[in-house]
Amino acid sequence: MKKNFIYNIFFRKKIQIHVTILVIFSIFFNQYIANKGAFPIDSFLIFDAAFNIIYGNHPFKDYWLITGPFLDYLQSFFFMAFGVSWQSYVFHASTINMILTIFSYYFFISIGLKKNLSFLYSLGIAILAYPSIGTPFIDHHSVIFCILAVFSMSMAILSKKNFFWFLIPVLLTLSFFSKQIPSPYFSVLFAIFIIIFFFIEKKVDKNIIISLFIGIFFSLFLVSSFFFVNEIPLKNFLVQYIYYPLSLGNERINKLDVDYKNLIGQFKFIYLAAIPLIISTYFLVKSKKKNNNLKNELIISILFLFSIIILIYCQLLTKNQILIYFLIPVTAAYSHCYVLKYFNKKYLVYMILAIFVFTTIKYHIRFNENRKFIELADVDLSLSVKAKLLDKRLKGLNWITPHFPKEPSKEINLLLETKNILLNKSEEKIIITDYQFFNSLINNKFASPNKWYDDLSIPDKENTYYKDYKKFFFDRIKKDRIKSIFFIGKNKIEMYFFQELINKNDCIVLSKINELFLEYNISKCEF
Repeated sequence: MKKNFIYNIFFRKKIQIHVTILVIFSIFFNQYIANKGAFPIDSFLIFDAAFNIIYGNHPFKDYWLITGPFLDYLQSFFFMAFGVSWQSYVFHASTINMILTIFSYYFFISIGLKKNLSFLYSLGIAILAYPSIGTPFIDHHSVIFCILAVFSMSMAILSKKNFFWFLIPVLLTLSFFSKQIPSPYFSVLFAIFIIIFFFIEKKVDKNIIISLFIGIFFSLFLVSSFFFVNEIPLKNFLVQYIYYPLSLGNERINKLDVDYKNLIGQFKFIYLAAIPLIISTYFLVKSKKKNNNLKNELIISILFLFSIIILIYCQLLTKNQILIYFLIPVTAAYSHCYVLKYFNKKYLVYMILAIFVFTTIKYHIRFNENRKFIELADVDLSLSVKAKLLDKRLKGLNWITPHFPKEPSKEINLLLETKNILLNKSEEKIIITDYQFFNSLINNKFASPNKWYDDLSIPDKENTYYKDYKKFFFDRIKKDRIKSIFFIGKNKIEMYFFQELINKNDCIVLSKINELFLEYNISKCEF
């Protein structure tokens, strides 16, 4: 009795120490990496959007948005709580990194992995998950919430706790409103596995059904409240977030390029980490002792393997920098646990640990130290300058971007000149730029009609929804009585798009202010 008591105290204390270290490390490590350079269109993706919400400008209603609004609103809360600054912006991403790390640690323990190993693999997740970009990003949020939903379903099956069933639809909703995929694929996957679980249990547990429906209704309530309170037209949401992105998605599926390099070469270490899990799962299937616990273990193993397939497929669809390398420590933890339980071969354990250590170091250097995700892999980061020279709200960021990789001081000076000129422009104005922090720096209350401008966020003339976009754009200009539109940056697509959209060059007065800064005065135009 005394021995068990001492053991329980030690067990709890060890977990507390692990959790404390993981919380501190996952937050501060991401804060540190995020300060190493920036890629404006990605690094500041939701900075001004969150600031706009504070001023009463809402997605779908006040600015065109084809990606999830959840990040914009969550960041606005971080700004209201901690002030509008680069550090509170990064803290948002660090918090999500911490949640994933801690949830992973408890999940690994719950499936039977020893505490020290759970701690080790969770450290790997903290290194590879959010630090690859460091700042809030739609793809990271959507994938992380889906992984958390997989953990929740697994823990619901193993622990029989209804809270985890409730959590599944909530997490999938947060994922969907971060980005449209991969949550629909996971929703179908979960529905199939819930049916299989009920079939194996030979009964439908009413408490599980009730918990799932409470989670669904709670999620629907949150979403409905978001639309109702902010008076967002449902049609705007459907066009911007469902119909138009679907037209892009169908095109991407048709053009999906699947070859050895894309399907195998890029993800080889995820596959290698999964091989021991596949082998263990095979022996679990062949096991003659098929009690309910073993059947449940089999369910969560196969569920995770299918999850890997979905995430790799979605990564191929997005054609972005690869963000799912943090699946390697997750997969390694699964494999380690299952190998010890059902196929106890030491050489496989050593292989798992070797893959984990090697890939964590490899991808840490590539994505964290060399900043590959934000296009700085070939840039000398030691040339960076302090971003606080531009504005104190950017304090902590070491400024260097792919736009001026050898002359960050020149870029800062151009932006500082631009900022000072804008501060003296009192007329109603919108700013179109990849440097999406100017509204907050000059306290401009007019949101740009688009969250950002590229060849995907803006429907081209052949697209069915081009007319919807054009009407939305001009309605925003007329409603806010915009007199000037300012373009800041090297990305010329905004200017070409604007000239084509308006097609009224006779009334536009164009002024080139500096290398990065153009003004289109449209006060004489009638729309």
